[in-house]
Amino acid sequence: MKIDKIKMIMLLGFFASFSSSCSVQKNTSTVKNTPKENRYKAKTKDSAVAVKPQIITPIEEDFKVNLPAINREFRGAWIASVANINWPSRNNLSVEQQKAEAIAMLNMLQENNFNAVIFQARPSADALYTSELEPWSYFLTGQTGQPPYPNYDPLQFWIEESHKRGMELHVWLNPYRAHHSNGGAVSSQSMVNKLSDITIRLKNGMYWFDPANPKTQGHVSNVVKDLVKRYDLDAIHFDDYFYPYATYNRGADFPDSASWNTYVNSGGTLSRNDWRRDSVNKFVERIYKEIHAEKNYVRFGISPFGIWKPGYPEGIAGSSQYDELFADAKLWLNKGWIDYFSPQLYWPIESKGQSFGSLLNWWKSENTMNRHLWPGLNTVEIKVSDRPTEIKNQIELSRQILNNDAGEIHWSIAGLTKNSNMLSTLKNGPYKEKALVPKSPWIKSVPLEKPTLFTNDNGSFIQTSWSSKNIGNIFQWVLFTQYNGVWETEILTLETLSKEISKSKDGKNLNAIAIKAIDRLGNESDYMAKKVK
Repeated sequence: MKIDKIKMIMLLGFFASFSSSCSVQKNTSTVKNTPKENRYKAKTKDSAVAVKPQIITPIEEDFKVNLPAINREFRGAWIASVANINWPSRNNLSVEQQKAEAIAMLNMLQENNFNAVIFQARPSADALYTSELEPWSYFLTGQTGQPPYPNYDPLQFWIEESHKRGMELHVWLNPYRAHHSNGGAVSSQSMVNKLSDITIRLKNGMYWFDPANPKTQGHVSNVVKDLVKRYDLDAIHFDDYFYPYATYNRGADFPDSASWNTYVNSGGTLSRNDWRRDSVNKFVERIYKEIHAEKNYVRFGISPFGIWKPGYPEGIAGSSQYDELFADAKLWLNKGWIDYFSPQLYWPIESKGQSFGSLLNWWKSENTMNRHLWPGLNTVEIKVSDRPTEIKNQIELSRQILNNDAGEIHWSIAGLTKNSNMLSTLKNGPYKEKALVPKSPWIKSVPLEKPTLFTNDNGSFIQTSWSSKNIGNIFQWVLFTQYNGVWETEILTLETLSKEISKSKDGKNLNAIAIKAIDRLGNESDYMAKKVK
């Protein structure tokens, strides 16, 4: 019996040795990048080959859930610096007062569920930011070319503070206005004198760059590219000022004979009006392409006068931007030379000659490239007896017309702050819940990685946190919590990386938690979810 036991041990040892040898040979034969001298290195008789045991780590399967769609709507407000309309309220404020006013405005917008700021950083060939191309604005410091003291960059401040609150910052420029009549004396620092060969004085005291002059187009192009390159902005925005309104020159034709004669003498065949429109059209297309060439994710938006031509659609009366401003805004929308289009529909729903709904439906019919169509609302002075109700109704009507790509911009932030009932009407009505901006599917982007979700049961609540490898590409988070089978959604700022979530609420039990990352174009990552036991 003892001899048989010894034989058995020897046999087992032989098979174990044979098995190990086969295993080593198999592993060696599959190594492709090992140096030749190492692969065939001789082993001594006493050398032993250690076979490491494989440790199998269990992989936690993704918890699959059906998350609800995230609420989406563009909710913006214009903040005008020209003539100190909105910010800064005066041109002699200290830097701390300027910052305090800005913070108060941004806090108000965040608390009332807005998600975008349209900030006028270049009101009239001047700058509310550090620029080597144009002087500091008179509306900021009371003197053209004088920097704030102590020095800071107002635009950078607005961008950072907006993003902290989960809001986009769109830089609003007036492309052709060279000097505003409320902008103090024309000094040696003014672009009126620095670019006098392309500047025209109008009869109301304004100065205008000649839109058809290639030097004008080149200068404004450089200003836009400089802004897009140096600042972490979300969009560039032009308003309705192209060629000036007729009243600016007291009804007289725009005095551009020099550039017109140059065009004619070079063999140009267009009529003078078509030549003007063509100059603006080419400029708009150029700006759109240059913005996306510099940073593809930066959008370009225009808010033109609300009427293209009288009679479009039938029954519409009023000024013609096509003939007066030489702005063929319909063409820009048809061609898709913008990422969002915000016609200034500043009339009531029941207006007979300028029906809000009729105009919005007409612009929608012209939106053949499916760009964002977000109307501008006259929140500050629309001519009705009950402005809050009218603006609320316009938002609700816009949602019906625009469906899943709804949005609007309020002119201006003063309409929200100076009417005691406006904010409460919006917050208790259409803006009751936060919203992400609608996606821009025509702009290519790199998909975000799925974030990682961490949970820890602390008794009455779940300590929850999340992170992502590509945090630099994230703008916001969306947290989902499920109570008794019903999902709730919360939009969070980028800086929010953890939250205590109660395991019970209103008699309902927490079932699951999920997280998504959102990029600056509103695109969603895949989710990670965890079940709560």
